[in-house]
Amino acid sequence: MNENEKSKVVFDCALKAHRSLGPGLLESAYEECLFYELKKSGLHAEKQKALPLIYEEVNLEVGYCYKLNK
Repeated sequence: MNENEKSKVVFDCALKAHRSLGPGLLESAYEECLFYELKKSGLHAEKQKALPLIYEEVNLEVGYCYKLNK
């Protein structure tokens, strides 16, 4: 599957989740539904990963998050 085909699948999954849920929910609700739809469509996907942040000698466990989707 090339990049354009993957992009279409991701877009379609996101649109389906948004249409099903409607507007106004927290990002986490859409993220969970999108993750489910991506897995259902056969794509490999991972949820957000927490990265530590050190601020003034204090280790903040969830300072940054990055998304890794393949």
